[in-house]
Amino acid sequence: MIHQQTTIKIPVGNVEVEGDLTMPSGAIGVVLFAHGSGSSRFSPRNQYVAKEFNKSKIATLLFDLLTQEEEEIDIGTAEYRFNIGLLAERLIGATEWLRKDHQTKKYKFGYFGASTGAAAALIAAAKLPDDISAVVSRGGRPDLAAEYLPRVVAPTLLLVGGLDTEVIRLNQQAMDQMVAEKLLEIVPGATHLFEERGKLEIVAKLSIGWFLKYLK
Repeated sequence: MIHQQTTIKIPVGNVEVEGDLTMPSGAIGVVLFAHGSGSSRFSPRNQYVAKEFNKSKIATLLFDLLTQEEEEIDIGTAEYRFNIGLLAERLIGATEWLRKDHQTKKYKFGYFGASTGAAAALIAAAKLPDDISAVVSRGGRPDLAAEYLPRVVAPTLLLVGGLDTEVIRLNQQAMDQMVAEKLLEIVPGATHLFEERGKLEIVAKLSIGWFLKYLK
């Protein structure tokens, strides 16, 4: 399968963020990745999952939620990584850019969020109810989306490691506030980052199934 990959600059607010857009031939939809705190579009876990998506004809946008300057400040202060409102606005800006771009405007969109990025994805999905067809949260903190949870209409899959007990509890609480179609899948034997052998493959497989169902 031929994949066309482009590095793009996306204006959001008064800054520009960089992303890698991969369009497999015969793509059925586009998934935007929202990485977790202290991560970037080069996260090996998200890169792996994105490649699996591409094999299943799901286009992907891996992009940096923060600028280079903000990343450098954040390394020392952590002031940006938990600014979920800012991260959500960046995700909304990237979605609106894709909605206008000739390559992507005809497709349905989904979000794949990890850790704090999952909260940003849920807030963005709540604010863009007509644009987002599905959301997947990997080891996410949906509780940080708080009052936005009842406003999410996109079907949402929550994936949590079986050994990540505190995050399981937070996901269960968040689910109680959600009225959209939702499913919590607990991956046995996995910790927060799904670093154990074979666990990230399970994440990719479950996520692909969810997106194929709702992006077509």
